[in-house]
Amino acid sequence: MKGDRVEIVVDAGDTTRTYEVVASRAGRRVETAVRRGVVEVSEVTRSGSVVRTARFMATRVLALVEQPVPREHTSEEERTPDRPLREDPKS
Repeated sequence: MKGDRVEIVVDAGDTTRTYEVVASRAGRRVETAVRRGVVEVSEVTRSGSVVRTARFMATRVLALVEQPVPREHTSEEERTPDRPLREDPKS
């Protein structure tokens, strides 16, 4: 979702560095994966194509903070909790 963001704090020797990967366009999302000692943070399109990837050594990553954009409920069923979500066809 546009605006989804992941912040990565990395140990850079005597200091720390902070990097951000942001879903820059509508329909894109940010995915994280840890594989073979490497942390990968990727911006991905709706179809699953990777737009860009940031890679960090897992031993150097101090923090990985995912900050999703708050989703708004637009469905009328989701706004009224006293109504059942679906009706039982047998009754």
